[in-house]
Amino acid sequence: MERPRVEQVRSFNRTMTERTGVLNDRFLGRAHPLGEARVLWEIGGRIEGISVRELRHRLGLDSGYMSRLLRSLEGQGLVVVDTSRADGRVRKARLTQAGIRERAELERRADSAARSVLEPLRESQRVRLTAAMAEVERLLTASMVKIAAADPTSPDAVWCIQQYFAELGKRFDTGFDPARSIPAESHELRPPAGLLLVATLREEPVGCGALKFHSGAPAEIKRMWVAPQVRGLGLGRRLLMELERSASKAGVTDLHLETNHALTEAVELYRHAGYQEVEAFNDEPYAHHWFEKHLPEHLS
Repeated sequence: MERPRVEQVRSFNRTMTERTGVLNDRFLGRAHPLGEARVLWEIGGRIEGISVRELRHRLGLDSGYMSRLLRSLEGQGLVVVDTSRADGRVRKARLTQAGIRERAELERRADSAARSVLEPLRESQRVRLTAAMAEVERLLTASMVKIAAADPTSPDAVWCIQQYFAELGKRFDTGFDPARSIPAESHELRPPAGLLLVATLREEPVGCGALKFHSGAPAEIKRMWVAPQVRGLGLGRRLLMELERSASKAGVTDLHLETNHALTEAVELYRHAGYQEVEAFNDEPYAHHWFEKHLPEHLS
């Protein structure tokens, strides 16, 4: 990683923390550090509250620190943590009436702080700043996505594949019946027969992609899917690159994949990633395009 880029990120972080006041232990002039204020904001006005697990995942905090934040807010009379009535194993956090009032005050002050950033600037500068912030937020979100191998029968993997099938059913001209398609069963997507990757954001599944290996023949890319809410972050390309790297490490030199003409963004992705359209190499009933790619000898 180039040193100037690392230094720019660190410089941005210092400026951002200074300008937004997060270094102060009384964030926005209230009796809370930023962590407590953010917990109040995330719990919000949900009458039934939010599970502590979901809260921790949303904020990317470990369980010990989250417990300390919640105990402090409970001690101030702003939050109540109790057991879910629907599931005794789940702990939920909700705001008290005092917590609702405090969150409203934090909202008012946060709006005021945001205006104080924009007001000294000319309108053209405001447009540039807010556009740049939107782009930074988008790229930071992309950087938080994690990709890892998963068992095909794990809850996250099953959910992703179910969503993938459901989307194909909506987008294909004739619908989609997995029983008619060339299979990629669980045992075919476990090493050494294959591989399944699952992408997660804040510990929630948002995408997947798989490989099927064939001795003496090209490996197949299967089950490529990205959740609608994270499209545009380059995740499809990342999944494809990770699959290519995994295939290369396994000694694969060529990859095959097929796709439907309704999946225009997938077709574009494959072409931009160097896949060449070839004659049909299987009898997949839902395919209109067949692609092949020769992998570089040392793919990293």
